[in-house]
Amino acid sequence: MPDIAFINGRFLPWEEATISIDDRGFQFGDAVYEVIRTYRGSPFELAAHLARLDRSARELSLRQPYTSDQWTGWIQQGLSLAGYRDAKIYIQLTRGAAPREHGFPPESHPTIVMTVREFHPLGPELRRTGVSACTREDLRWGRCDIKSVNLLANVLAREEAKKAGVFEAILVRDGFVMEGAVSNVMAVQSGVVMTAPEGPRILSGVTRTVVLELAKKNDIEVQERFIPVDLLYRADEVFLTGTTLEVLGVIQIDGKIIGPGQPGPITRTLAARWALLTG
Repeated sequence: MPDIAFINGRFLPWEEATISIDDRGFQFGDAVYEVIRTYRGSPFELAAHLARLDRSARELSLRQPYTSDQWTGWIQQGLSLAGYRDAKIYIQLTRGAAPREHGFPPESHPTIVMTVREFHPLGPELRRTGVSACTREDLRWGRCDIKSVNLLANVLAREEAKKAGVFEAILVRDGFVMEGAVSNVMAVQSGVVMTAPEGPRILSGVTRTVVLELAKKNDIEVQERFIPVDLLYRADEVFLTGTTLEVLGVIQIDGKIIGPGQPGPITRTLAARWALLTG
């Protein structure tokens, strides 16, 4: 089964999938993206991902060339060509190719890129034992709510996590937890799930939204507020959420053991509810 490439309305061999060197996504990071995963060949929360793609494009005045129905058709065709049971779909929309000037070109023809690759979920042992994390200063720009391809600060934080021998970097600004380099972060204290509120300081994940809904349906109190980093260390539980992570317990941060040093009961409950939802 092959990985699939798609550019501007055409499926084509991977080695032929190229774009112009003048593309503004390459020159300026003038682009937005989405990552969608499948369960048993079906895209999860596709409508929510496409709605966020539309919102990100609007915030940057990027013209969206496809409707939601058209996107759905292209995605289904790509999945059919790839044939993977578990796939990761990457979509990128740029302002297109133009002479290198910072201002928007007078005419733009967006570049659409999509890839469909096989996805390998995290192993059950990692989910059972939980992961470690470190905190790092949040160096990102002021509109984290736009899912743009400008991810250099995330890349640097993720590399520091790798060098520290931990799974994720948790981004902290002015003493408060924002989110992870590739995840949203939630803490549990006295049975209450806390996470940073929606707004320009975080990218509100599709998985984040679903997990908070699952918590409320299971009579778990939710508070969307910024978490002081010292409270994070003292939390009963900490877990990450994300498209590829689902619900993943954190057992150690900056060398400090979280709770009993294993994923806690609320983390396990939400992970189980997630498994029921997607299984």
